[in-house]
Amino acid sequence: MKRFNQIFFTVVIVLILFSAVAYGITWTENKRLTHNEGYSWSSAIAVDGPNIYVVWADNSQGNFKIFFKRSGDGGATWTKRKRLSSNSVGSEDPAIAVNGSNIYVVWHDNTPENYQIYFRKSVDGGATWKKEKRLTNNEGGSWSPAMAVDGSNIYVVWEDHTPGYRDVYFRNSVDGGTTWTKKMRLSSNEGWALWPAIAVDGSNIYVVWENHTPGNRDIYFKKSVDGGITWTENKGLSNNEGYSWYAKMAVDGSNIYVVWSDDTKGNYEIYFRKSVDGGITWTKKKRLTNNAGGSWCPSIAVDGSNIYVVWEDNTKGNYEIYFRKSVDGGITWTKNKRLTNNEGVSGLPAIAVDGPNIYVVWEDYTPGNYEIYFKAGVLF
Repeated sequence: MKRFNQIFFTVVIVLILFSAVAYGITWTENKRLTHNEGYSWSSAIAVDGPNIYVVWADNSQGNFKIFFKRSGDGGATWTKRKRLSSNSVGSEDPAIAVNGSNIYVVWHDNTPENYQIYFRKSVDGGATWKKEKRLTNNEGGSWSPAMAVDGSNIYVVWEDHTPGYRDVYFRNSVDGGTTWTKKMRLSSNEGWALWPAIAVDGSNIYVVWENHTPGNRDIYFKKSVDGGITWTENKGLSNNEGYSWYAKMAVDGSNIYVVWSDDTKGNYEIYFRKSVDGGITWTKKKRLTNNAGGSWCPSIAVDGSNIYVVWEDNTKGNYEIYFRKSVDGGITWTKNKRLTNNEGVSGLPAIAVDGPNIYVVWEDYTPGNYEIYFKAGVLF
């Protein structure tokens, strides 16, 4: 019996050690993706296998344009940058999505003398691109687009000032961006609706945004189970005394994960909430940070039960990028990990995952102007 107990406890210890090792991450050094005279910022990232695609806004040529870069080897090497917007005035705030060799990019553009949403696609992995397509034609401005894809189905949301105040609108294509449905207004509140984010799983579409209707900023959620034809009522997710803003979302099947920044406790912290039944019910809010400084602008990615979150944080006196992960669907979380340690400001991170591979991009002022940086991690 004593011998059995020794063997049993040895096995348990080995399993615990194996578990700790199995969920570790090795990270590459930070890699600078841009070397420009002007500012490069507002980056977004998408991944498909070893292919990584990054877009950002850059004002090196006098006003902001949208640029694109790709890597076919997991971030080891990168192509030269390619300019995607061809307008004479500002193009900013790009979003990107990928399905195989098809890459889709949206951004807002001030070419028609007020901001509108533009779309462009590549069907050969970014080697060549179709002409730009204007998705909005409104009297009010259209800003802050977000996009999700599932096969040839493309879904876009944005904030629009046409009603006289900002609301969230939706439009989709079922043929890879060739034709588009009419725009649909998803929010209809007295307060402004800002910064929408979108995720998709089959015919299920999920949208979150920041809303000012309650008198302060709260995070709202809405879903469609028929590809965007009909939608549920708005559902409040944050319901806090303080401001809740900049929500991001990731999905895996019926599991939905949402993060945002909230100042209810006196300074901005990152909060998390999840649903395991497609948004019908939700767990209690979980606070992911508890820092002396502020934590802002989170981004989230998911692969199975593995959830990864990045954000910007000034706890150490300078804005840096931090990372945290859960390997059990958000029940428990690792300690915060600092991904940058720079002299300049590091902010607005974006994250993407493909299996055990994790990719992060952000804007960084360390070189003396804002440039885009990249880092890769491998789960082992």
